[in-house]
Formats: sequence, C-alpha cells, structure tokens
Amino acid sequence: MSRIARRRISTRAALLTVPLALAGVLGATAPAQATPAHHTKPASLTCQGKSIDRSAKVHYRTETFVNAPLRTIWNLQTDVEAWPSWQNPAIPVTMKRLDHGPLRKHSRFQWTIPVPPGMPYPPGDVTIVSTVRQLQPGKCIRWTGPLDGPGGVHIDGVHVWNFVKVPGGVIVRTEESHTGPQVDKDVPGSTAMLGQGLEIWLKDLKKAAESRGQ
Repeated sequence: MSRIARRRISTRAALLTVPLALAGVLGATAPAQATPAHHTKPASLTCQGKSIDRSAKVHYRTETFVNAPLRTIWNLQTDVEAWPSWQNPAIPVTMKRLDHGPLRKHSRFQWTIPVPPGMPYPPGDVTIVSTVRQLQPGKCIRWTGPLDGPGGVHIDGVHVWNFVKVPGGVIVRTEESHTGPQVDKDVPGSTAMLGQGLEIWLKDLKKAAESRGQ
C-alpha cells in the first residue's frame, strides 16, 4: 500500500474516531496485550458503574502495560490541551479546554480538525465537544462526545479508561463505542478504524510515559 493510500485511510480513521488525535498509519501492529472486542467479550470497562454504550454495534476494547508511575500516566492523560504534544495525529488537531483547573466530572473539552482535501466529506471543520461524565482520580475516566462535521456527519462516542497498578507499572485499559448512521452502515470497517485509533493512542501514551523515566 502506498504512503498516500495509507495516509488517506488514516485520515478517514481520524474523522470517525472520538477523540481524533489518535489517528495514525494503517497497519500499525497492535500491542500483544490488546484484546479486541470482536474476538472476546469480557465485561465492559466501567467508571463509577458506568460503561460504554452496550447497544452500540461499533465498539472496541484494548489494553497495554506501561512501565511508568501511575502519577505520570494519569497526568499525561488528564492534561487534555497537551495531548497533541505527545500524540502522533495524521492530521492537525486543535484542543481546547472549555473549563479551568484539573480535569474533573463535568469538565468539557473541544476537538477541532479540518477536513483535508481528497476525503469523501464536504470541506469544513469536524468538531467534538467531550464531556467528562465520571472520574475517579488515578483509577478511571469516562467521557462522551458527539462528533459533528460537514454534510451532516454525526457520531456519538462513549470512551472509558481504567488504570490498574501492577508490579513494575500500570495496566491501562480503554474501551470505546460509536453510534450513528455513518458508522452503522459499515460496522466491520468502522470497528477496524476505531481499533486502529485506540491502539495508536495507547502506543503513544506508553512511549510518552516511559520516556519520562521513573
């Protein structure tokens, strides 16, 4: 597959993934710890008793081990406006907190991304406004965020993160669901793109946390 073709696929993944900054190249190898939701069906991840949208046709779950302190991982994951500094998006993403102070329940943050040329969408910006619904410091985060874009594109996403201390580091688990006509019409393809995004997010988080040392 050519570099241009890979980039177009990655960009489409970005436009369908909530949040957007986790887009990367197609064909990135999933971590050995990954547990795709379409292979096994463990109980959904939760944060304070709330999970993804269990009725969603498109959902994906995975995890990785990070050899870094929990505090380092947590600080990276909750400093929303700094995400682009350590993530590797396929296309530029602008992040903006819509409130101040530490990330907490009811915090809101906005993603803005321009639709690049050559995509099957009208020109304009895709916007996501994510709202933190549940948060337990050092343990879990759950947010929801509708994606709205040109041409009536609308996708509802629910994203859950769990952080579990283990000897030598932390197991980071994540699960996300998408609903909407744009994803439901191609469930296998949408699930694959969602999975690609989550795997790359975990890879970037692992690299960033471990590079900061112990």
